[in-house]
Amino acid sequence: MMYTNLPTPRDEAGPPSTKSYPAVPSELYAAFSSGAHTLSSMAWEQQKLHEARRWSVVEMLSHIDIGALSEEDRVYVWNAGRAELTTKPGADRVTRLADKECRRWLDIDPALAAVMQACGTWSRYWNEEEAHHETAFARISAQLGMPVVENDTFIEFRKIFPDDDMLRTLTLLAISEIAAANKYVSCSRAARDPGLAALFRQVASDEIQHMRYFSSFARALVDSGHYHPKEAVSVVYLFTREGGELLGSRRDQIEQRASHVNWWDHIETTDGVGQPDDVERQRTMVFAMLKSVTGVSVTTLDELEDTWMELVGC
Repeated sequence: MMYTNLPTPRDEAGPPSTKSYPAVPSELYAAFSSGAHTLSSMAWEQQKLHEARRWSVVEMLSHIDIGALSEEDRVYVWNAGRAELTTKPGADRVTRLADKECRRWLDIDPALAAVMQACGTWSRYWNEEEAHHETAFARISAQLGMPVVENDTFIEFRKIFPDDDMLRTLTLLAISEIAAANKYVSCSRAARDPGLAALFRQVASDEIQHMRYFSSFARALVDSGHYHPKEAVSVVYLFTREGGELLGSRRDQIEQRASHVNWWDHIETTDGVGQPDDVERQRTMVFAMLKSVTGVSVTTLDELEDTWMELVGC
């Protein structure tokens, strides 16, 4: 079994931490195929990383001077609180879908079934860690006296995503974490209060770790030979193409979905406060993620489109 120890780069989430963390497990399909890991031993690896990275919302918020926050800070915090509401249904969907897929593969490919079950097990940590983000930003919004999230909006944002192909699902989630991390890094750089900047950096670091987990599970699906890389490529193309979903609420036309809420479609800004991200940097990170999952290497949108069309047979 190999582990991928990828420290958070300085330009992704501020200065690198001096604390050493266990690595996100990689090469999962080989590990379960060879017997190097069982589901119990993998759960222990997941627990160790979760405990090492866990932080206190109460303590983090105690270092923020609410009176020192700017209008820009207020907009970013309010949007973050609303966006994070959509993470629980995403985690709930992964838990359900992973167990369903585990049962489907159990008699066909036991190693792949184990990968699926390990993914479902990890989703409990992802769910808990994202709860920190949601409650932290919601609490700051309340302290700022900003408009509360009405119950009907809260419930609407909790709609569980519909099932999809598991590789497509994991790829989409990895991209979502990349987009979130980039936004939080930008928010951290813009924040005037050191405590708020630290919170944004911490959340960005969490999102990068989540992306690595999703990428690792997605790679295991490709390694099994039962999932074609074109599914991952198609999701990357959907997001990163000109006018793609990576632009979120800035797109000329946003789909009206009755089934679920995508947080990136609901970012709201005010005059003088733009969206805190770097689309080109996100594309670069998404392309790197795609290579780690599928081995497919692209560096430009033209290369991505050509690859996508070739894989789908156009």
